Parts: sequence; structure tokens; C-alpha cells
Amino acid sequence: MNAFITSVESVVEIVLVIALGYVLRKNGKLADSFKGNISFLIMNIALPLSIFVSVLTYLTRAKLLNLSSGLVFAAASFAVSYILAYLITKIFKIRVGRRGTFINMFVNANTIFIGLPLNQALFGAKSMPYFLIYYVMNTISTWAIGVFFISADDPTKDKSDKQAFNWKKLLPMPLVGFLISLVFLLLAIPVPAWITTTFSMVGGIVTPMSLIYIGIILADAGLKSIHFDRDSILALVGRFIIAPAVMITILKLFGGNMPRLESSTLIIQAAAPGLAVLPILVGQSHGDVEYATNVVTTSTVLFIVVVPILMQIV
Repeated sequence: MNAFITSVESVVEIVLVIALGYVLRKNGKLADSFKGNISFLIMNIALPLSIFVSVLTYLTRAKLLNLSSGLVFAAASFAVSYILAYLITKIFKIRVGRRGTFINMFVNANTIFIGLPLNQALFGAKSMPYFLIYYVMNTISTWAIGVFFISADDPTKDKSDKQAFNWKKLLPMPLVGFLISLVFLLLAIPVPAWITTTFSMVGGIVTPMSLIYIGIILADAGLKSIHFDRDSILALVGRFIIAPAVMITILKLFGGNMPRLESSTLIIQAAAPGLAVLPILVGQSHGDVEYATNVVTTSTVLFIVVVPILMQIV
């Protein structure tokens, strides 16, 4: 019961900050350009610095070796989820223009704008190294695999066309920050205290700004636009039930010696809402943007209910 109450309280804290962004956006206090500015600030400056400091603070070379098993388990869960998602699109005949959205909604999570602040609220900063495991795999999964399902689902595209691989998307700045921090960690390069303090100060804005960003997204999408059709319900079941169930099963079978904080982090991240950028990616491939917006918005709202239940399970 204590875990349930703690998770509810943590989710309430998150919801209140999201509500702040929602209200400010609805009242016209946050301009259209602010959403893009805050996204750039988080993704390209604050989050890479936060990750850099967290790795050097909470990881050692010995601990890094222990995290390798987590990467394997996370990779396995993504692989199984892709297979299940693809089979479900065939079994339930998800129509062209929605298939790429469905598969990405099923497999890939919003680790940055919701997964990160949620994880810190539930487990604290000590869970950051474990969060990074899932973040790395989620990033690779999204930009190396997920985008190609969306591109292949373009109803206007000639199937003979081939999309060039975009390495820049596979190496976003947060991942670059993680890789640089590993270099410093492995080579034992000293970092002056004043630099660490500065980086921590800037990185500290990640959580509140991420939640305000989600509030802006919800305000722009409109809560009235939320609806539940068959394809949306299937996508939500995949995101909130099947994906975490796959992770739980893999960890139960093979992760017996894994620290509880690490397994809890991986499970919670596996149930984070859908990618915030999904409607943009779908729009670029002439897919069903309304469907993509609906499942992202719905999952963002429903995670408030899902997290306390999942915390009871883990």
C-alpha cells in the first residue's frame, strides 16, 4: 500500500506541473515558438548535460559492466514487442497509414518528456544509470527501426523508393552526451567541481520543463479530441499492457540477479506513453495524423492511471 500511495503522490506532482503548462498555453501565456524553443533547450543542452553529470556521479567502471545485462534484456524486449506488434497489425488488419503508428506506439516510449521525470519522481536520481539503459535502446529502436515502419506505411509512396539512413537522428544530443560521459568515465578524466555544478544547474531544468512541454502538447491537441476506436484501443493495450508484460516476463526468466531498482526502472519505462513526435513523423509520411495524435494524447492522459497500478505490480 505504501508503494501505491507513493506512486500516486509522485504522479500527482507530475500532473500538477503538466497542468501548469496546459493552463498557461490555453491562456495564451506561452507563444507558439515557445514549444519549439523549450524542446530545443531540453534535447540539445539541458538533457545532455544532465546525463553527463548523472553518469559520472552514479556510475563507476565496475557498475558499467553490470549494466550490460540490462541492455541485453531491454534489446530483447524491443525485439519481441516488434514481432508481436507486427503480428497484431496483420491479425486485426490495421489499415495502411496507421500501421507504422501502431507499431511505434506499441514498441517505442516517450522516455524523455515523460519517462525521465516520471522515473526521477518515483525512484530518484540514483535510478538515472538504469534509465539510460532504456533510453539508449529506445533511441536506437525509434530512429533505426521505428521510422522505417512509418516510412513504409506511406499510402502515397512508391514501394520501390528507398529511404536514406539518417545517422543524425540515430545520434541525438542526449545520446551524444551519454557517449561522451562514458569516455570520461572509462578514461578517468577529472572534471572540475565548478563545471559539474554548472552542468547540474542547467540539467536541473529538464524535469519541470519536460512536464510543461507535455502540458503544451495536450493543450494544442485538445482533450476533446480524445476518442477510443478499435485501432486506438489495441495500440493502448500494446503500450500499457503487452509491452511492460514482455519486459516483466524477460526479467523474471533471465534477470534474477538484477537490482530491484534497475528492473523497476526498465518496467516503468516500458509502460511510458507514446512518442510525442509521432504525429510529426506520421505527417511527413502522409499517414493518419489524426490517429497518431489521438493515441499519443490518450496515452499521455492514461499514464496517470496506469503508473500507480504498475507500481503495485513491480
